[in-house]
Amino acid sequence: MATIREIAEKAGVSSGTVSFILNGKAEKMRISDATQKKVLEIARELGYLPSISARRLRNNDKSKIPVLTILWTLDARASLMSRFLQGIQSKSIYKDGMFELLIQPYENGKLDEVESLRTGTRFNGAIVANASDEDLNFLETNDLKVPVVLYQRYSDKYNTVNVDSFETGVEVAKYFESKGHERVAIVTPKISSQAVRHRQEGFLDRVEKSNMENLFVLEGNFTEKGGYEVIHKLVSSGKKMPSAIFFLSDPMAMGALAACHANGIRVPEDLEMIGHDNDVQTAFTTPPLTTVHLPVEEMAAACVNQLLSMMNHQILKPEEIRFKTEIMKRSSC
Repeated sequence: MATIREIAEKAGVSSGTVSFILNGKAEKMRISDATQKKVLEIARELGYLPSISARRLRNNDKSKIPVLTILWTLDARASLMSRFLQGIQSKSIYKDGMFELLIQPYENGKLDEVESLRTGTRFNGAIVANASDEDLNFLETNDLKVPVVLYQRYSDKYNTVNVDSFETGVEVAKYFESKGHERVAIVTPKISSQAVRHRQEGFLDRVEKSNMENLFVLEGNFTEKGGYEVIHKLVSSGKKMPSAIFFLSDPMAMGALAACHANGIRVPEDLEMIGHDNDVQTAFTTPPLTTVHLPVEEMAAACVNQLLSMMNHQILKPEEIRFKTEIMKRSSC
């Protein structure tokens, strides 16, 4: 593994200059852009990793190992974190001790406040999950000091791990159509999400091309309560109810099931329902919830493998890994 001294010798600058650049202090020390670019290119060429873990390993003989961070939002999507970690634990080389894992929560729209993305002082690479449009704009307009993989987002600048969210929406609409539904609805969570937006677009596109009528495009909070309130508002409005609803999140769908029970709406006899993600709890609701299975575990392992390959200079241009979703057919539909 390269050292600061080796980088300095090859760049023809002092070790102190290299240290300032690698620690994000180049602007403060008025180091020229040309020198910064040269040092960073040499660091990447030599495979330099900041010795973040060295402080923890200083008193033993273990080799330095990279620290990877998962940047995950502080909202209801945290319910998928356990599946994401299970995927890393069981399907990646984490069990072989090839890297250390750091979990760092962040608030949607405030990814720019994660200082180590600019400095590289806390971790060697980052998996960014659930980025909002504002967060994506920050990523696209800034050159970061660490390699980044985006989970469930699209980008020409960064490596990504995705499913085809538009096609997912299309497939759910086709499923409703195959069951003879004429009045359908879609419920989206109130979050800034590229993936959620594409699911909705795919669903509505297919509905428009079919004989179905989309009665409602509804929004609610990304919680069980949010789903409960959507059904309550539908009932209170006095409008004709749809015969099938696609909820773009499982927590909202589970809340909606409770609201249906409370309002005497029989599922699936009066209303069929599909959620999204295949949260563990969905198999145990009453009735068990039909949902779109998101292969979170496999996607998590792919994120890690992509990130390590970038750090080892095995991936030189941004790549996308794309998985498929499938509808888990249960009693709610």
